[in-house]
Amino acid sequence: MTTHTPKGPYTCGDYRQEMVLLALKKRLVEEDMTPEARRVMEEEVARLEEEMGMD
Repeated sequence: MTTHTPKGPYTCGDYRQEMVLLALKKRLVEEDMTPEARRVMEEEVARLEEEMGMD
């Protein structure tokens, strides 16, 4: 994983994305869910990480 380096000023949108990502990762660890729900959530985590330059 690479370190995220913002290309411009750190915005409210950046903060929101980080909080959504953290919440999804927490749910993946703590919640018992169906394999389909887990797959969808993991895809969303991957999408957010890529969008944030964390791939």
